[in-house]
Amino acid sequence: MRITTLGDLLLDVIVRLDAPLVPGDDQTAHTSTGPGGQAANVAAWAAALGSSARFVGRVGSDPAGELVAGALRERGVEVAGPSGGRTGVVVSIAAAGDRTMASDRGTAPELAPRDLEQAWFDCDVLHLSGYSLLLEPIASAAAEAARLARGHDAQVAIDLSTFSLIDDAFRGRVRALEPDIVFATEREQEALGDLAARWVLKRGARGLTVDGRDYPAAEGEVVDTTGAGDALAAGFLVGGPELGLATAARCCARMGAMP
Repeated sequence: MRITTLGDLLLDVIVRLDAPLVPGDDQTAHTSTGPGGQAANVAAWAAALGSSARFVGRVGSDPAGELVAGALRERGVEVAGPSGGRTGVVVSIAAAGDRTMASDRGTAPELAPRDLEQAWFDCDVLHLSGYSLLLEPIASAAAEAARLARGHDAQVAIDLSTFSLIDDAFRGRVRALEPDIVFATEREQEALGDLAARWVLKRGARGLTVDGRDYPAAEGEVVDTTGAGDALAAGFLVGGPELGLATAARCCARMGAMP
């Protein structure tokens, strides 16, 4: 299996609280830092599962960019795309089995169609982050990537990523892509509307639903849910629903979004 992903490579700052935040005061926490970004996470988990994995995106030329690109390569992922600008940062606050995120995408949305090389999309599956469809020029780069991948008979998968940011422009871009597989929560599916695709509905602790069948979540300790949906997507693409759920459980059992 050869998987190419397109989207963001960011610096993740994970904060696991010992107790709720106190406005205007301090609170103790456990923290970790490392590479993140939905597309990068999917590629890292795919590589961990034995797939050939390539990430395509614009990488910051600052020290943070060198750190996250190097860390992704150490996980067996090929990193392709231009460099320049400032690396984005995501702060993920984990508490009570859930996570809240504050995202700064930095230079990532500046990826343009002219930055792409056809050889990067010689793959079995192209996985697109929904965040790549929110802004230009990366939205046009995602559309061009889908065209190039289909030239190699690849399937195109997309994770909708967010329900609150889905608008008419986003809906139009998704429909124009004609994805083969769509990963989404129930709220994201409702926000997008009808689409002729294979839906993989992520239901958190309730597992997932695909092809009219419900699959229960794999049992395990929940330490941090950051990146669990990305791990699920990688596992699903590599080996189907059960591997997807098992990979998500692996992700939840540790801090951080990558293996």
